[in-house]
Amino acid sequence: MEKDAPKATGEEEIEVRIGGMTCAMCAKAIESALKDVEGVHEVNVNLATDSSRLIFDPKKASIEKIKQTIEATGYKFEGLAEETLTEDSAIEYLIQLRRRLVVASAAGIILMILAFGDYAGIPVRDIPDMPLIMFIISTPVVYYSGKEIFLAAINSLKLRILNMDVMYSMGVGSAYLASVASTTGLLPMEYLFYETAVMLLAFLLLGRTLETIARGRTSEAIKKLMGLQAKNAIVVRNGEEVKVPIADVDVGDILIVRPGEKIPVDGVVVEGESYVDESMVTGEPVPVLKTAGSNVFGATVNENGVLKIKAFKVGKDTLLSQIIKLVKEAQATKPPIQRIADTIVSYFIPVVLSIAIASFIYWRFIAGQPYVFAFTALVAVIVIACPCAFGLATPTALTVGMGKGAEFGILIKKSEALEEVRRVNTIIFDKTGTLTKGKPEVTDVISFDEKNVLMYAASSEMRSEHPIASAIVRKAEEEGIDIPEPQKFETKAGMGVITTVNGDEVLTGNKILLTESGIMIEENVERTLASLENKGRTAILIAVNGKIAGVLGIADKLKETARDAVDQLKEMDKKVIMITGDNRRTAEAIARELGIDEVMAEILPQDKAKEVKKLQDIGEVVAFVGDGINDAPALAQADVGIAIGSGTDVAIESGEIVLVRDDLTDVVAAIQLSEKTLSKIKQNLFWALVYNSILIPAAAGLLYPLLGVLFRPEWAGAAMAMSSVSVVTNSLLLKRYIPPVKRRGN
Repeated sequence: MEKDAPKATGEEEIEVRIGGMTCAMCAKAIESALKDVEGVHEVNVNLATDSSRLIFDPKKASIEKIKQTIEATGYKFEGLAEETLTEDSAIEYLIQLRRRLVVASAAGIILMILAFGDYAGIPVRDIPDMPLIMFIISTPVVYYSGKEIFLAAINSLKLRILNMDVMYSMGVGSAYLASVASTTGLLPMEYLFYETAVMLLAFLLLGRTLETIARGRTSEAIKKLMGLQAKNAIVVRNGEEVKVPIADVDVGDILIVRPGEKIPVDGVVVEGESYVDESMVTGEPVPVLKTAGSNVFGATVNENGVLKIKAFKVGKDTLLSQIIKLVKEAQATKPPIQRIADTIVSYFIPVVLSIAIASFIYWRFIAGQPYVFAFTALVAVIVIACPCAFGLATPTALTVGMGKGAEFGILIKKSEALEEVRRVNTIIFDKTGTLTKGKPEVTDVISFDEKNVLMYAASSEMRSEHPIASAIVRKAEEEGIDIPEPQKFETKAGMGVITTVNGDEVLTGNKILLTESGIMIEENVERTLASLENKGRTAILIAVNGKIAGVLGIADKLKETARDAVDQLKEMDKKVIMITGDNRRTAEAIARELGIDEVMAEILPQDKAKEVKKLQDIGEVVAFVGDGINDAPALAQADVGIAIGSGTDVAIESGEIVLVRDDLTDVVAAIQLSEKTLSKIKQNLFWALVYNSILIPAAAGLLYPLLGVLFRPEWAGAAMAMSSVSVVTNSLLLKRYIPPVKRRGN
């Protein structure tokens, strides 16, 4: 999968909301127009979310210029999509649609009675000046209910763009103008199509109304996440508790959170003890005990005690806001499968117009049917051929699928990853902090002379932030050892550290560090190392002044879900590999416990990405799962980088998929969700193709020689409306989906 190029320095990324889009060609027209704006470098218009994501140079382009371009194309610029979704414009648009629908439907029913009442025993034929009455009824309706469609069509033609508004206008307009010509005597009475023109409008508006409602539901996951945010917070200021809007909370503020209240921002507990329900952010149903020093997250619910917390992330920086941002950005991107739909849509309207004209020519000049027959076939083809279903097939399924992933704590940052992860056949897990808890403990202290091995090791490691270093320092503190400051500190990546402690040169690390430093490892030391490593311990050697003084055995417990995740990935025929800087014996002992068959051991951090590349070079599609800063290059190199959300910001930024929870079965769930979402997209595209393949020939008159039935334009309008609705409804079925691995866990 091709990685997105990073934004250039000085570029800005925004998301804008756009009103009035009705089909894939609308989105394509806006996208083309915005790409022509100087300074705009990347544009993704999403029909399902009525939005566009843009990357632009603010020195050359401006939001005002972007607004002018959108409105010149015939659509409505509804502002920037900020922290909250603006519902007012969407609701107003829906109200207007419903009003126009009611007017067109009521008038259409009256006109249908006037046109066909005699067949039902209603004596309408005796009404004088029937064509004039139908003209008086239909004209204001065509203007009121169809004005938006006609204006949009005119704007599109000015820009030399053929979209569905042009097609609809041709269908409705030709039926109406032919009727006017018949009323004024320019055409025979057979060309009275007033009821057809108005019923077409009614069905078009019905389809848009249902589609707008359904499309609104595709973003419910985002709306639910936004609804979780607290509105107010109780802040301690000048010794008093003050209730303030959430926007007024600053980093460093002390907040009081009572039982039953939402925690307003991300922070750390400074006083109090309580269980906190974090399910709305992590998906984990079991409340977590929080005490002084515990991290808490905005939108989680304090259950049974009063907590005093210090804010360290507010506004856009909170975990919930970042989740919302990631999901929205992902929904605005296009996966490779969208190219299929885009290609179809780009050729669709010219082909349909050709079929419509060909059907008219065939029925009138070859089959010898009356002009009115050929004209009816032409209008029916124009009306029924709507590429909306193709345009909505991918974005609606992606929007629902990504929202569903967010509910389970699986954040898909790019839609390409959702498509790519199902193709993965090799999954590499980093060991420390990913397969293991990342909080190792010193289990063995073995000394070969009188020197205080633990003191030397702790002093050497006290400046390091590595989990193993922290374990050594913690053990020394527990033993009550006084840890002196090292006089010199040099890190050897992936090997250990070289320091000077109390005037002695101390090497603390693995065998590679010592052998590269010219220190001989004697047979008794080798036996000790082998014993520890066969037990799955990480062995740390300590050498003082060129002589090995002792060995520390360190164990890092496996995560509870690690074995289950590995087993299920193997059941899915995925190759599972563990990569680590540990020596091979230790690594293989841990791999045996997990059921992992292949191990990459003694790999330096900078070489992890190279190992990923080697696998890619032989045709493997690789996912890398990691959590640390040194995993970032490998996460970026992999076809799909999966970052553990409890890891570092650098790792999370490098991954395409972020797992909010520390649960490795979410890797399995991400693959299952990917497969289900892609299945929905393919279903949508298939049925859109089947729909057009069957109904366009029917509208062109294929049924007439077979069954003696001519597909009328108003039937075409109804069928067209339902095609888009069926695609969106099929996508919405994803809302019920639960990955099998999650069902097993319930």
